[in-house]
Amino acid sequence: MNPIFPHFLHGGDYNPDQWLDRPDILEEDVRMMRKAHVNAVSIGIFSWSRLEPEEGVFDFGWLDEVIRRLTDNGIQIVLATPSGARPAWMAQKYPEVLRCGPDFQRMHYGDRHNHCPTSPIYREKVRAIDSALAKRYAKHPGVILWHIGNEFGGECRCPLCTKAFRDWLRNKYGTLDALNKRWWTDFWSHRITAWDQIEPPSPKGDQCNPAVKVDWRRFVSSQVRSFIEMERDAVKAYNADLPVTTNLMNRFWDYDYFDLAKAIDVVSWDSYPAWHGEDDLQTAAEFAMNHDLMRSLKRKPFLLIESTPSLVNWKDTNKLKRPGMHMLSSMQAIAHGSQSVMMFQWRKGRGGAEAFHGAVVSHDGRDDTRVFRDVEAVGKALQHMTPVLSEDTQAKACLLFDWENRWAIDFAEMGRRYAMHYFDTCVRYYRPLWEKGVSVDLRDMSEDTDLSGYSFVIAPMLFMQRNGIAEKLRSYVEQGGTLLVTYLSGLVNEDDLTFLGDAPHGLTDVLGLRAEELDTLYPGETNTLLLDNGKRVPLSRYCELPEDVAAQAVGTYGEDFYAGRPCLTVHAYGKGRAWYLAAEPADEEAMRTVMARVTDEIALPHALPDALPQGVIATARGATVFVQNYTKEERSVCLTDQWRDLITGEEKQGSAVLPPYGVWVLQKEA
Repeated sequence: MNPIFPHFLHGGDYNPDQWLDRPDILEEDVRMMRKAHVNAVSIGIFSWSRLEPEEGVFDFGWLDEVIRRLTDNGIQIVLATPSGARPAWMAQKYPEVLRCGPDFQRMHYGDRHNHCPTSPIYREKVRAIDSALAKRYAKHPGVILWHIGNEFGGECRCPLCTKAFRDWLRNKYGTLDALNKRWWTDFWSHRITAWDQIEPPSPKGDQCNPAVKVDWRRFVSSQVRSFIEMERDAVKAYNADLPVTTNLMNRFWDYDYFDLAKAIDVVSWDSYPAWHGEDDLQTAAEFAMNHDLMRSLKRKPFLLIESTPSLVNWKDTNKLKRPGMHMLSSMQAIAHGSQSVMMFQWRKGRGGAEAFHGAVVSHDGRDDTRVFRDVEAVGKALQHMTPVLSEDTQAKACLLFDWENRWAIDFAEMGRRYAMHYFDTCVRYYRPLWEKGVSVDLRDMSEDTDLSGYSFVIAPMLFMQRNGIAEKLRSYVEQGGTLLVTYLSGLVNEDDLTFLGDAPHGLTDVLGLRAEELDTLYPGETNTLLLDNGKRVPLSRYCELPEDVAAQAVGTYGEDFYAGRPCLTVHAYGKGRAWYLAAEPADEEAMRTVMARVTDEIALPHALPDALPQGVIATARGATVFVQNYTKEERSVCLTDQWRDLITGEEKQGSAVLPPYGVWVLQKEA
């Protein structure tokens, strides 16, 4: 990420502006950071009211001193722009900078992340503070990265955003006739005859047309990308070589992250798993996929910019990390391509919404706590892992994950209405590969998406097709790839209009069948997939009915009026093979069984040649293998080859015990 500082970053969000009246605490912070092997901190994220206490009056004196103290002690700076929360004087003088909600009413000052991304005044004020910061610090030798804003999210329906939406639509469609045709507005007499008749979809207006709602999501995403680009350009004007990031989030729906990633140099994200619930392995699978998603956004290593060393305070149940879990979850991020373990937060504040959020240093100010020791251990481990920094994940499996497809599925009035669970479905297909130590990339349907280097591509619920994805998949199989397509695929185009003709659109000859009807099962209702190897797999939620099946039936339905019809098929096309799964496996074991049947003939590289016990996962990053125990019990692991654990320096070969929530970081002995 930064050749000037070629080390894993270890540290977190630091808020010295909350402690300016306690210089003793600020001095003590530096001492404890050094003890915890902290080498980088993010500062200034919500400091606007301190940096610009009144309009046009900047105060950088306190920040100068904080940066001097940190860098004198070898601690690098991730410097933030403060656009995530504006000061009160701005909202009072310029109320247009505040958002309008779904009811079109202006929000009052307070909270955070409630600015209007379209407001010229807000952009002007952000550009001014960003430029002032960059002019002063962009060439400081201790500043290694810009952190733009914070957790961009939400939307605004103010008059400015409404006009910008209309302008965006005019630019996209050109004419109202084209818009009406592609929005299918003759339904319910929704034909538009003037551009100023268009409003953002909302509970108070139009929320019935999925095409309108998908376009609104596209517009909102583009406005936020434009805002990030404005901030990026403001700071880069003073040092074009200093990289820029912003922190992304888990299960995020509002914006297309593949598109937003084009506006930044480095992807970073905030990872807050709910460990120690019903199924830690399921939690680990979801967050492994999230790490791989962040790595895939720019096809480069990423940063874990926020995590908790202990617990959070905003979940319904806020549970402590058990011993070992901070190391394990930190190493999971590194295994999937992170160049850092950063935390929120360094020191707990005395008040505000996050006074009880986990931190390295609690209100007692001590450095002899369990949490501090956990953080110190991770910092020490990272110092031994510099050789891993330059290693990349080499994946031969790919999962298609597309934000616009997600929006289209979420807005579709069909199946389990508004509860189709696209994200969760993608995790379910990802998990069996991850459990087997198979590395996975995630790709969307962007124009530049290239599938040619993969041995296996999964396309779950490919409801919307855009940018010629059907032709790409056809070519991929024709050239020798193995493809898995599922139910609910190839139904609508990029305008969210249904294709006329057989489904999945453009792929029926590749798959050797067409899909005719989708049966939605009631909660608790099941069917059965009878595989050709004698295994019975329970099915739930969706059962699609294939017709004109030329493909080989590998499994058939066991119940209902469609008993005996193909459910899992494979079809030779060109040099490759195309699989089709017409139903949803009912549970994780059912999914493992189906995925094993599909992949048993594909030569996918695995992180380890050795069989691992349940709950133990191996992940490869280059030549380094991370062996992770996501159970609360010891696991005996047998290693054929001779390895060395980078964390402890111990040799590993033969049978060895991996402790509860334990992790090994293994490199082969020369």
